[in-house]
Amino acid sequence: MEESSEFSPLESQLAAHIRARLGELRGTEARVAQVVLDRGADLVHLSVSDVAELAGTASSSVVRACQRLGFKGYQELKIAAVRQTPAPAPDPSEEADPAARALTDTVRAAREALDGIATTLSAQALRAAAELLNAADRVVLVGTGLSGAVVLDAAYRLRALGIPVDAPADPLTAQLAAAGLPATGVCLAVSHTGASPTVVDTARRARDAGASVVALTSYARSPLSEAATHTLVAGGQDLVFGLETTASRLVHLAVVDALTLTLLALRGEAAERALNLSADVTADHTY
Repeated sequence: MEESSEFSPLESQLAAHIRARLGELRGTEARVAQVVLDRGADLVHLSVSDVAELAGTASSSVVRACQRLGFKGYQELKIAAVRQTPAPAPDPSEEADPAARALTDTVRAAREALDGIATTLSAQALRAAAELLNAADRVVLVGTGLSGAVVLDAAYRLRALGIPVDAPADPLTAQLAAAGLPATGVCLAVSHTGASPTVVDTARRARDAGASVVALTSYARSPLSEAATHTLVAGGQDLVFGLETTASRLVHLAVVDALTLTLLALRGEAAERALNLSADVTADHTY
């Protein structure tokens, strides 16, 4: 295979590592390696499902290829590509104060991610998800890592609207809850990458039980979106570690807000009664 011209000198460390292992790969695994070489640092924009499509294979083959290359999985390989990408040269016009730059960069990343919601998430998709939740006998919420905070917020808001929810912190308990959902139940699964095994496995359990699965993720194509019946796509996709990951959490919280407001309109008086009860409980815990 020829060396990809898209790799910079620093990125060529990863390229050299991959080329050194190419002799161990055959068929689909070799095609996956070539996609990695061709895309270089642009891998950060691609989900494991995107790479699988480019290589003409399944997501599981991508993971196996990454493991044969010495990585735990696709996510670790993507992290390696990002880490070896040269940081952009600082703009001399920007302030040297790291706190000032951090504040500017954080606000810019959040604004760009929030502005992108209208591009990736349609009102129709939001309403369809809200209608499922409104009609659900029971809702199981699941998320891990940074997405766990989004799940806790969503659980609180849905419960305040009178929707019966379960948000187990333990992944095994979450899978048991999802497996026990009725056909009229819903699993709301949140994952930035859409490739968190515990979240995807829980979503698959819910689907196997006949329940609907609403995925909230930053990638349109991912193992989670493939397991879902409805996918809400919103969030930054530029960095594995960095501001965009935090921005994605903010965007997912914004989607939860929009989902809540849609449910408020759909549920009418039932939601108002539940909110009044929630307000009474909250009043007992404030000065």
